[in-house]
Amino acid sequence: MSNGFAIETHNVHRSFRSRKGFLFNEIVATEALRGVDLQVPAGEIFGLLGPNGAGKTTLTKILATLLLPTSGEALVLGHDVATDALALRPKIGLVLGGERGLYNRISARENLRYFADLYGVPLPQRASRIDEVLARVGLADSADRRVEEYSRGMKQKLHIARGILHRPQVLFLDEPTIGLDPKSARETRKLIRGLVAEGVTIFLTTHYMFEAEELCRQIAVLSKGRIVARDTVAGLRRLVGGDRTLELEAYGFEDAEITRIKGMPGVSRVMAEEFGPRLRLTLRVRTSELLPTDLEQRLPGHPELTIRERRTSLEDIYLDLVEEEAS
Repeated sequence: MSNGFAIETHNVHRSFRSRKGFLFNEIVATEALRGVDLQVPAGEIFGLLGPNGAGKTTLTKILATLLLPTSGEALVLGHDVATDALALRPKIGLVLGGERGLYNRISARENLRYFADLYGVPLPQRASRIDEVLARVGLADSADRRVEEYSRGMKQKLHIARGILHRPQVLFLDEPTIGLDPKSARETRKLIRGLVAEGVTIFLTTHYMFEAEELCRQIAVLSKGRIVARDTVAGLRRLVGGDRTLELEAYGFEDAEITRIKGMPGVSRVMAEEFGPRLRLTLRVRTSELLPTDLEQRLPGHPELTIRERRTSLEDIYLDLVEEEAS
């Protein structure tokens, strides 16, 4: 890891083969990843966004040594995930969440005792380390309850406790706050920031845009198995055409009016959506010179026109990038 990157991928592809047809004699290959190149600096929270089926979980599993790439190279902490997995696994943690991966008929403490032995936590430190991670995720008071009695949110916290039990250098978090109530989700985000302060590199996938914007210095957007953009949030705003978003609503716009708006200085993108009888035009704007009053002057025949201005959000950026890739 002499180059300062905790994670590197070079032209990573992953295909899955399945059978279909009446006698299941036709083999079909589905390409989940199509040449992924990434560099994740050590000691940061790196966000990976993408729609369902984009390949996020597949990439995460490859980096966590659960899947092999079909081709290409993936390095974590300088270890090749395909050829050096045994040396890498003690140094990484993985939180996939959901209902799997925990033993429901025993307590949370007993689950962690099992995983501590599996991860090689030294026996003299095992009990104190288990108490420490249980307290850290807010499960100390319910540590001796059977996991089958836990809510979905409590199980998600236990997944996180398991993931950090052996003090990994890199932690992969796949939707870490899914199923958590707002208070628990906020506490989880605080925990994630605390881990980074201790030097842990976090690789985070999430569908919550505000969460990615709050936590991640850099974000990559994965669509149809390819990285379509990677930058800071500010850089991604510039990429999609502006820090400002203007929304215009009226009872329809003429094509000539939309053309005039597209030609106004600073307008980089115009999208139209129907809302019942009204039509909304969403504008990405690059400069601060374009004012709502300028738009009102270009649309004099719309006394019912409403204009709202806001900062371009990460959700706007994400939708622009994914829709552009799909078109």
